[in-house]
Amino acid sequence: MSELKQTRAAVVKNPNGLHARPADLLVKLAMKFSSNIVIVKGFERVDAKSILGILTLAATEGTELSIEAEGADATAAVDALAELVSSTFGEE
Repeated sequence: MSELKQTRAAVVKNPNGLHARPADLLVKLAMKFSSNIVIVKGFERVDAKSILGILTLAATEGTELSIEAEGADATAAVDALAELVSSTFGEE
């Protein structure tokens, strides 16, 4: 099986940033995919399946993130995660 590598950019739109609840949602969504997924903020790279990693990004509203995935379902993974990050995670 060929490995696909995909990247999508997303801006955090949640007014409260990526705090614990949105980070949990992001990790749970990432866990649905078999691909290796990394979230990048500047020079920081964290495993999208690690809530601790996501929280260490301290991503606030307006933060630009890059979502990188490599694996058989990479395209679906980056699309789904970019859409979630670009939402308000159900918070207003």
